[in-house]
Amino acid sequence: MECFWAHGYEATSVRDLVHQTGITGASLYNAFGDKRLLYRRSLDHYLDQSVRSRVARFRQLPAEEAIHGFFEEIVERSVTDRERRGCMLVNATLELAPHDPEFRRIVAEELALLETFFRECVLAGQQDGTITRARSDDDLARLLLSVLLGVRVLARIRPQRAVLEGAVKSALALLVPGAKEER
Repeated sequence: MECFWAHGYEATSVRDLVHQTGITGASLYNAFGDKRLLYRRSLDHYLDQSVRSRVARFRQLPAEEAIHGFFEEIVERSVTDRERRGCMLVNATLELAPHDPEFRRIVAEELALLETFFRECVLAGQQDGTITRARSDDDLARLLLSVLLGVRVLARIRPQRAVLEGAVKSALALLVPGAKEER
């Protein structure tokens, strides 16, 4: 997973995988199948340990706290990633999903999971008055998903805290009830 995450699918060679795992090429193929299958398993492991785990943890919190905490963790993870690996899901979205129907489906399912999480938070916040009702839950969920993806892409190039927090802060300000939009 670390090889694929740091270098992407195409730039990671079987030789890199052999070196990283410490097993021979033949053993690698016997244990995991081909490189593509190993990537798929690595991505699934990443999704379980990172994306799905984060959603499950934050789903337990009150809406506004869940959204803010989620993004605080994303920013922190982004600025402390010395290798600038970004998010393996976002990396797969950009590298494989446009050209590979199986990975397009996997990515779409995971992005739908994230959008659903944000929608649930927005709906709960709209019901308890902590999130504006001026925009639909669908629109706000899609906004939050877009900000998440943007932050994770931006973190690969400019992982400065001020840059990432500024993007998040501006988006989260749109959730505040009674906030005026500047034009």
